[in-house]
Order: sequence, then structure tokens, then C-alpha cells
Amino acid sequence: MARTFEELVAEAETVPVDGWDFSWLYGRATEQRPSWGYQRTMGEHLARASAALDIQTGGGEVLAGVPKLPALMVATESWPPNVAKATELLHPRGAVVVADPDEPPLPFADAAFDLVTSRHPATVWWTEIARVLRPGGTYLAQHVGPASVFELVEYFLGPQPEEIRRRRHPDDERREAEAAGLQVLDLRLESLRTEFFDIGAVIYFLRKVIWMVPGFTVDRYRDRLRELDERIRAEGPFVAHSTRFLIEARKPA
Repeated sequence: MARTFEELVAEAETVPVDGWDFSWLYGRATEQRPSWGYQRTMGEHLARASAALDIQTGGGEVLAGVPKLPALMVATESWPPNVAKATELLHPRGAVVVADPDEPPLPFADAAFDLVTSRHPATVWWTEIARVLRPGGTYLAQHVGPASVFELVEYFLGPQPEEIRRRRHPDDERREAEAAGLQVLDLRLESLRTEFFDIGAVIYFLRKVIWMVPGFTVDRYRDRLRELDERIRAEGPFVAHSTRFLIEARKPA
């Protein structure tokens, strides 16, 4: 921790945050991974699929790391820098990237896919997922769970009401999936230790995951950032807990 607060801030405030690659944080933050290994599990399902859709693919990093893609592989993404990055990564693998606003309807015909996947979707339109799945088709996804990294969120925003803390609860997702006509086959929730080793890592994370602290800027929260910097230097890493759940649902044949 030889660098000053201002040096760390200046670096983290200017580094690009496009895509969904968090490698800039290596050595500066850690996050425990879920036990189910989403990319591996996703890859196993994709290897058996004939036509698949990856919703909100980000920069395409997770999908691009899968060993075998089906004959028909489509990914959607809404943010233009991510669309460009996903296209660069996925087109060489034979996958098509579709710019989509993440609002219903999905731009595909009924029963177009036997597998739909998504990693950390910002929104989940269950009726649309059910519509584009073929009978017997599967939705496999890893969602962000309730109150994820809320130690950090509440450091900046203060205590959040219970209705905010409960958002994205897997029990609610199950009910919505079933209401759309899907059968939930697997649902697993885990709380995962996350550590931030310097204030630059915190700034980068909040710039990239923009919904954690809406409207976050260094200028707006400079005093709180300085206090957190002093705390990390005195006490060690800032510890939070992310929540993730795996959900697998099937459309009845």
C-alpha cells in the first residue's frame, strides 16, 4: 500500500470498464466462486444443445470460454461497447450477437431454442424465456441473489429497507418461473466472501457494476472513499459477501 489515496483514485477513475472481464482486479480484490462452477455447467449443457440463446452476454467472455458451442448459437446484449466486444469474441466461434434492449419481446420466434442461458442477468423476463424455449427445453442461469455485496452498498448509501434487501430472492424467482409455465429442477443459493484490498478496487467495481451504488462518482463520494481508504490501510481488506444462485428450469414437453 505504498501508493497514496490520490494515486489509487486517479488510476481507478480512468481505467476502461467496458466488457465483463474483471481481470484488472487480480491481486486487488477476490471473490469466492460458487461450488457448482457455472461456466463448466453451462458448457456441459451447451455441448448437448442444438440451438441455444445466451441472454445479456456482456462482453461474451463467459460464453467464449465454453469448449463446444451448438450448431446454432445466439447471444443478446444491450450495451453498445459490450455488443462490440462480444461480437469480436464470439463471431470467430460461429455465434451471432444481437443488439437487444433487454426488454420484451425477445427478437426470436416461439420455440426457437432448446437451451437458454444467462449469467447475472439484470432483468429476467420469464414469459419470454418460456416462449422462445422449445417444449422440453431448458433455462440454465446463474443469478445475483439478494443483498449481494450490501456491506459495500450500505457503506455508501446507508441501511437499506427490507424490500430492497430481498430483491432477487430465489424463492421469488421460482414463483415467477413457475407462473410462466416452467418447472424448476434445481435452485441453489450461496453466500460468497468478497474482499477489496485497496480503494482503487472499490472504485473500479462501483464504476463497472453501476447498479450497486446508482450515480456513483468519485467526486460525489470522495469523503467516504477517503475514510474507507484509511480503514483498509489500518485494518486490512474490506470484506463483503456476494450472493449467487443457480437455477435450472424446464419447459414441459
